[in-house]
Amino acid sequence: MWLAAAAPSLARRLLFLGPPPPPLLLLLLSRSSRRRRRLHSLGLAAMPEKRPFERLPADVSPINYSLCLKPDLLDFTFEGKLEAAAQVRQATNQIVMNCADIDIITASYAPEGDEEIHATGFNYQNEDEKVTLSFPSTLQTGTGTLKIDFVGELNDKMKGFYRSKYTTPSGEVRYAAVTQFEATDARRAFPCWDEPAIKATFDISLVVPKDRVALSNMNVIDRKPYPDDENLVEVKFARTPVMSTYLVAFVVGEYDFVETRSKDGVCVRVYTPVGKAEQGKFALEVAAKTLPFYKDYFNVPYPLPKIDLIAIADFAAGAMENWGLVTYRETALLIDPKNSCSSSRQWVALVVGHELAHQWFGNLVTMVSVGHPSEVDEIFDAISYSKGASVIRMLHDYIGDKDFKKGMNMYLTKFQEKNAATEDLWESLENASGKPIAAVMNTWTKQMGFPLIYVEAEQVEDDRLLKLSQKKFCASGSYVGEDCPQWMVPITISTSEDPNQAKLKILMDKPEMNVVLKNVKPDQWVKLNLGTVGFYRTQYSSAMLESLLPGIRDLSLPPVDRLGLQNDLFSLARAGIISTVEVLKVMEAFVNEPNYTVWSDLSCNLGILSTLLSHTDFYEEIQEFVKDVFSPIGERLGWDPKPGEGHLDALLRGLVLGKLGKAGHKATLEEARRRFKDHVEGKQILSADLRSPVYLTVLKHGDGTTLDIMLKLHKQADMQEEKNRIERVLGATPLPDLIQKVLTFALSEEVRPQDTVSVIGGVAGGSKHGRKAAWKFIKDNWEELYNRYQGGFLISRLIKLSVEGFAVDKMAGEVKAFFESHPAPSAERTIQQCCENILLNAAWLKRDAESIHQYLLQRKASPPTV
Repeated sequence: MWLAAAAPSLARRLLFLGPPPPPLLLLLLSRSSRRRRRLHSLGLAAMPEKRPFERLPADVSPINYSLCLKPDLLDFTFEGKLEAAAQVRQATNQIVMNCADIDIITASYAPEGDEEIHATGFNYQNEDEKVTLSFPSTLQTGTGTLKIDFVGELNDKMKGFYRSKYTTPSGEVRYAAVTQFEATDARRAFPCWDEPAIKATFDISLVVPKDRVALSNMNVIDRKPYPDDENLVEVKFARTPVMSTYLVAFVVGEYDFVETRSKDGVCVRVYTPVGKAEQGKFALEVAAKTLPFYKDYFNVPYPLPKIDLIAIADFAAGAMENWGLVTYRETALLIDPKNSCSSSRQWVALVVGHELAHQWFGNLVTMVSVGHPSEVDEIFDAISYSKGASVIRMLHDYIGDKDFKKGMNMYLTKFQEKNAATEDLWESLENASGKPIAAVMNTWTKQMGFPLIYVEAEQVEDDRLLKLSQKKFCASGSYVGEDCPQWMVPITISTSEDPNQAKLKILMDKPEMNVVLKNVKPDQWVKLNLGTVGFYRTQYSSAMLESLLPGIRDLSLPPVDRLGLQNDLFSLARAGIISTVEVLKVMEAFVNEPNYTVWSDLSCNLGILSTLLSHTDFYEEIQEFVKDVFSPIGERLGWDPKPGEGHLDALLRGLVLGKLGKAGHKATLEEARRRFKDHVEGKQILSADLRSPVYLTVLKHGDGTTLDIMLKLHKQADMQEEKNRIERVLGATPLPDLIQKVLTFALSEEVRPQDTVSVIGGVAGGSKHGRKAAWKFIKDNWEELYNRYQGGFLISRLIKLSVEGFAVDKMAGEVKAFFESHPAPSAERTIQQCCENILLNAAWLKRDAESIHQYLLQRKASPPTV
């Protein structure tokens, strides 16, 4: 799964610098991560514990599911027939399965070669999403057939078997029936053993209107008229490989498609809304190239005869890796050749690549450690995605590509169609590389957080002596626990003699180490963590840091190292280890920076600082700083593309203009207003890459008329990408009454349910007043919002976006108190993280606000020369 519209993490930004990371960056270590652990504790009371979660009994397990479903796209119900070949491992008179929002009509069990035994009772345990089928006699060990007839609802919660609303080209509103089963929602479509470790094969049939497309994991093997209704057909699909229930998928609706074959002969199709087949071609090209890449990289073929990628109108996640039938939000799959911006193309390529990696990791081999359903959604967060990706990236660099590939092949071959633990992966990589992978990686996956490496240097004749020490990095400052955790840290060291090559590689396996670099002249700089591949922060002595700054100005430090240096310093300042003023001074050294990814990280960090300083009376001063930092690159880029520019130049232009426009840069604001007027009047349509920055700028400095025009553009937009582009910037509007109008719009029929979150989040991130208004709006409309998302991960995302910008101690208490009286079980960890972050922000503000203010005033009095 991929979370939609997530804030760009450092890991994701690094994807676009230097050589591509290994595809296993896409592996979700989350599925075996230790949940309910915190990065740091700030004295907040823990949320109350739920009663213990119990797995399904192991006395009966499935071998094969034969499943027939008949959805009604008008009444929003479905009928189902299940015939499961099952193994009774231990004699029992009951079968316990997962079941949620389903009514069982009849159930029976027929031992092989014996008479059918009808169940005499169905006991639903709704809180645990289970049903117990009771039988009048004991089911003996051996195989047999479990038959269940049932009915269910095509819900509107974007989970399980649900309905998705779309509009036909003629303007008629209709519904598709679609699925989203990860992590524990297959049980809403049919009674099953809904745990990833309990795998089986599936024979799926769908009874659907004859004018609708019907899809499932496998290829169609039969399509015949349905005997009871001439308007229906029964579509039968081939048997799947052994797989987990969360990967089962089916879709019934109206779609066009484009298709091709990969060079390995796999049929690849992209399904789009009717009339938009052209918008599927970009994703089709990406998918057709990506499948053979993974096959060659892992040396394991894609095991199914086909793969479909389909755009779903109402979809909570970004995409879902169902085996052979990958589902996507429209904005994560569709690209309009004329009206899609560069960042959308990048997003589609990234998500397609991510989901196809899952066809091996997750689908062919599944990692399993899932607890209570209400906590499962929460594991798809920044810690599991970004930490998991970063640790794997570091591991790949430590092992080397050749042995990494070899280890991946060993792992996939050994565990295909089975379940594996993280330790199994380490064992395969260790066998391939001969390095102590398990010992190294256990320090990263079995304890919280990551290290801070402090380094100081001393010149000893022609050599440089480095003194390294490690301790746990804490967002709240220095580690104060008794026993400080230690990591085995692969460390690379480079010098200005050859900034792109490691002069030395070591494995730091103790708290302190001394390292001698031979033949390093006194005027040469030394840098740790070449390529920012290591998952640790680096703190340099003042002298070492000072020597690195010219490498930022003259660009002799490679881009990813410039980025990493700034990112480390910002995190150290946020944690109170250094002064924020030191970071502002370093940011000014990026005056000649040409690289989009570096600017993206710089922009993100300045945005965090701007949000923090919105709680002060000198917010305008930091906007002046932003304008000073971004003006030179803005002038170099201009508004229009130049010959020979590439994808990243287009992204950089949008980023810089948006930053300058939001900060109120006079020339940018005037030009944005002029171009917006021409766009609205149809004189000169804005290029897709300029729309977001222009929309943001005119809204931020506009009035009610501007907002009305934007809402009109939203209504007229045919592309979901354009609708989303507008939704994300509406919160920039500055006036209180307009902010209320945007919040009301967020819950209207005009906004798809999954996109309400980004509208409210945009308001919260738009201004100090917007933050307060969004939080009040969430409290006032909590029941409707919670019911809309049924406690799924979108509720966690909504909470995070809405409250993470607060920086007043009492707000942490207010947020905690609200959710104690309005429980959100699937967001407990998010709520705790948010409360901690509010306290961290408050501490940061108290600590550094005055020194930042003085620095900005002094800077204004005597502007720095560059």
